[in-house]
Amino acid sequence: MAQIGSNFCETDKMAMENPGQNLKPLPYHVELRDYLKSQERDLWNWFASAQAKADYTEHLLLELLKATYRLDPANHADLYAAAEEAKQRLQLNIPITIYQAQNSNQLNATLYYIPGEGHLVFSGPVFSLLSPDELRSVLGHELAHYHLWQCDEGEFLIADRMLQAIANDPRAAGSHVQSARWFQLYTEIFCDRGSFCVTGKLDEVVSGLVKIQTGLQHVSATSYLKQAEEVFEKTRAKTAEMSHPETFIRARALALWAEQHPESTGPISAMIEGAAELDELDLVGQKRWTILTRRLLAIFLRPKWFQTQAVLGHAKLFFEDFQPAQADDAEVMAELKSSDAKLREYLCYLLLDFVVADPELEEMPLAAALEMAKLLSLESLFEKSVAKELKIKARDLKRLKEKAPEMLAKAEVQP
Repeated sequence: MAQIGSNFCETDKMAMENPGQNLKPLPYHVELRDYLKSQERDLWNWFASAQAKADYTEHLLLELLKATYRLDPANHADLYAAAEEAKQRLQLNIPITIYQAQNSNQLNATLYYIPGEGHLVFSGPVFSLLSPDELRSVLGHELAHYHLWQCDEGEFLIADRMLQAIANDPRAAGSHVQSARWFQLYTEIFCDRGSFCVTGKLDEVVSGLVKIQTGLQHVSATSYLKQAEEVFEKTRAKTAEMSHPETFIRARALALWAEQHPESTGPISAMIEGAAELDELDLVGQKRWTILTRRLLAIFLRPKWFQTQAVLGHAKLFFEDFQPAQADDAEVMAELKSSDAKLREYLCYLLLDFVVADPELEEMPLAAALEMAKLLSLESLFEKSVAKELKIKARDLKRLKEKAPEMLAKAEVQP
């Protein structure tokens, strides 16, 4: 719900005494932040500059005064007391100003960030709809944005602004848009954890979330969590939203984490990102697939007979410092098996590229590629690619498949 936009908050009794100190950015936040700092250094430095910060905040306060009613502490003591409690639990030492938006009946809350200040804008009848604990949860969610943005000297705020600016540029690549989208979705997951760190009550966080989304006055969190779980019993659901995951995903993600599920990172990632798809790769995903490509080639070209000057020269067109592997890599093989259709097609054509890299090796590279395709569960798709691109007849391909294990075994023992 913020305008700008594994390592968790531990929820045992000791951690809940000082929850804010344990609320940390999610792995995706860290990985993408590190990528931007290393790969887009000049752009990063500009967004980190004082001028960029000044440009961002110049008109914000004036616009808030024009479009809201400012709630003063003297007349809204309970509200400010709840905000103060949320600040303390999130270890924030900043002044907070709270506003009610004009001309809006949509239930919402938004944090507007200014360095050293927090400005919270509510819209719609939030105060009359939510219980005190549910209101504390919403305050915790919004202030958790500030908690994230001040982590690591404000680097996650820099990353957030940078991603949003790039994604809104008409020249942006799909990977930039996807990166900005996932960063924002994970930020909402993080802030829901902030709600829990403030209240310590899963039911109140979930019921407040559902009330804001539905406008209902009475909600059973237990019932809704069961409803959310039913979705995942029937399908592998992942979010289709751009900024905020669907409510059932947020509820389940928070429940997994709040209950200290030992393997919550994987299921939460599956709900946000799903399986890797070529058309949906973000910047981190592209980097990951570059590494996977290198590791696959290193395994594929491991046999000494394959390491001719022509083949290694071709490999170095992909990676200048390429070196064949010294051992098998079962981990990368398992990860590659879970690829989507277009990524599997990419793998087939990657193998084909090296089948034809050195004609002097004759049938050996194709024999090796057929065996590799079998290990990757790509047999049928790879054979179709071979027939299409190399014009090899089905009977000849079948003959080579049958001979391949013996051919490769003999080649391995030859000096």
